Amino acid sequence: MTAPLAGIRILEVGTMLAGPYATMLLADLGAEVVKIEPPGGEISRRVSDSYFASLNRNKGSICLDLNSPEGQATLRKLVAKSHALLVNLKPSAIRRLGLTYEALRRHNEQIVCVAITGFGLDGGDDPAFDYVIQAATGVAALTGEPDGPPTLPGYSSADNSTGLAAALGLLAQITSGRGGQIDVSLRDVMLSQLNYHASAYLNDGVQPQRRPFGAHSYYVPAQIFPTADGYLALFITHDGFWKSFAGEAHIDGFDTMAERVAKRDEVLAATTAALAADTATGWEARLRPLGVPAAAVRTLAEALDATPEMIVTAGDFRLVGNPIRVFGYRPDYRPAPKLDESGSARPVQE
Repeated sequence: MTAPLAGIRILEVGTMLAGPYATMLLADLGAEVVKIEPPGGEISRRVSDSYFASLNRNKGSICLDLNSPEGQATLRKLVAKSHALLVNLKPSAIRRLGLTYEALRRHNEQIVCVAITGFGLDGGDDPAFDYVIQAATGVAALTGEPDGPPTLPGYSSADNSTGLAAALGLLAQITSGRGGQIDVSLRDVMLSQLNYHASAYLNDGVQPQRRPFGAHSYYVPAQIFPTADGYLALFITHDGFWKSFAGEAHIDGFDTMAERVAKRDEVLAATTAALAADTATGWEARLRPLGVPAAAVRTLAEALDATPEMIVTAGDFRLVGNPIRVFGYRPDYRPAPKLDESGSARPVQE
């Protein structure tokens, strides 16, 4: 099967995570992605080889000094025969380097320009790294135990989520058949991801709060529970799940979600006591055949060992593959590019 994005050419002026992650997913699906790197290479090359590989497989690389007339001239040639340009830099740098639709439309009216920034193209240059955004948008305040300090998830959720949103915006504008500017900020993406918490506050005046074991605001029981050995994530979202779980756990009553929410503490106490009778993996094995959403808490290593089908090889590196599965198409995973391997003399094939 022809790759879904075969024939689409994308330029990336990306750094670290959000931008490179977006274009890597598109490259996996067949887009021709050329990574435009400054002299010396993009900064994430100096983090580690495996870090760079995890974000830049399936791309080409061209080294350009966009601060120079020569670099700008080559950029214009690239733009003229590309469908999109995606950049994640400070707004002032994006404008100074002429990486907006307004600056590039004269070279290609159909070019789609995607800008990933911390607070929007008009939001200023304040530092906006992933953890800063998680703190600024309420994510950190919602994470952790109620009596403990605010904390952060152990991965770059703001950068990764913004990369996904940017890829979606890029494809949406290409599909429209028009060029234009797409503006995606880490702040806005994370506020969007707090959708039901924000709606509860904006419409009902309900302040989001941290609950023990990461309990859900609306569903009970839906959180992590200790067991005889290990922890179990249990997610009961409707009465049918509760009936199946309660039958297996020998818990009487609390038949409706409304009752379980009203008697949250009693339900959690009964559930905790019942789960203490078996291990996390034991409960997982018992509940999954019943259709009850439950999983033992595993480490990343354990999760990867359990899902070998998600591990791919790109050059010398084993990586997690693209999560988008197109039936009939299997990505050809190529290694991350060596700096300037595409060469300034032939940056994009005709």
